[in-house]
Amino acid sequence: MWTTHSKIRCTNTLQLWCGISVLCSGTVLTAAETISYHGYEHAIELKNKDVRVVLCPEVGGRVLEYSYRGSNVLYVSDQEKQWKPGDRPQASAGRFDIGPEFIIPRREVLWNGEWRVEITGERSARLTSQKDLATGVQLIRDFELHNESSRLECRQTIVNVSQQTKEWCHWSRTFAVGKGICVITLTAPELSPHSRFPNKYVMYEEGGVINAKPEDPNILLKENSLEIHPTPRKPKLGFDSYAGEIIYLAPNDLMFLKRFRTYPNRVYNEAAGLTISVWYPDREMVELEPIGPRERLAPGESASFTEEWWLAPYAFPTDREAVDHDRIKKTAKSLHR
Repeated sequence: MWTTHSKIRCTNTLQLWCGISVLCSGTVLTAAETISYHGYEHAIELKNKDVRVVLCPEVGGRVLEYSYRGSNVLYVSDQEKQWKPGDRPQASAGRFDIGPEFIIPRREVLWNGEWRVEITGERSARLTSQKDLATGVQLIRDFELHNESSRLECRQTIVNVSQQTKEWCHWSRTFAVGKGICVITLTAPELSPHSRFPNKYVMYEEGGVINAKPEDPNILLKENSLEIHPTPRKPKLGFDSYAGEIIYLAPNDLMFLKRFRTYPNRVYNEAAGLTISVWYPDREMVELEPIGPRERLAPGESASFTEEWWLAPYAFPTDREAVDHDRIKKTAKSLHR
């Protein structure tokens, strides 16, 4: 197994352990550590006073838990909760990937393979994939939890380990608990007032057809945002906003905020040039998907994309009329000051 030491502690001295140094004074600090979690014997736990993060190196290099005071905003399937070594790999919760979706080959080594673990700080860790012959890349995922706030920085680096130029992009595929309210912030008018899509989004129909002018009563334009709730007519939606923000109100009374940088002057190589996709089926999960621009990588080159995740308590609205966009935006803004 690819693992590191199971625990890092220090008392009143400066110690070097697993390639990191931690300075403590007067009290014992518990650093990132290896734990058992739903059958995974080498999960990595990062935590502060209110927030817990659990990483999964054994299957796919993912986030299994991102919780605030014990409430996990990520969807973990029943099959995953019963997983044990030797079982067929499961991949729910905080998944990451690379695209574009329609043309990238199957990549079992990246999606379901075992990843190497390195503890990089008191609340940070690095997961590194095996080299994938199908795509010609190796992926590195760095996670760092803020020492006090809910901010979790998730950075994925694509490394071209082949002998040919590769053109892939970041594709996040995070499962959050389902049947919540998704709010897609649209691009600020001073940056780019026009979407390419008449209704500010596209909808994927049967057979891979992308409908550029869909209509759905469960997708509403409100105050420079699109509000999605409940289940739309077709679950997969795409957006070209450069605001770099997804807000999700989960039914377990949490606001899940994703922030990420966008690049208006670069090529986005998903089929419809998307910066965000959302998959909202009538099921127990919803998929929140920031998408990065095309990375054209010569052999040996690499490129990174960073998402910032935030959590806050937020009482789930009792009905659609109770959705207060002013309050939503104020809460989201307060998280990343």
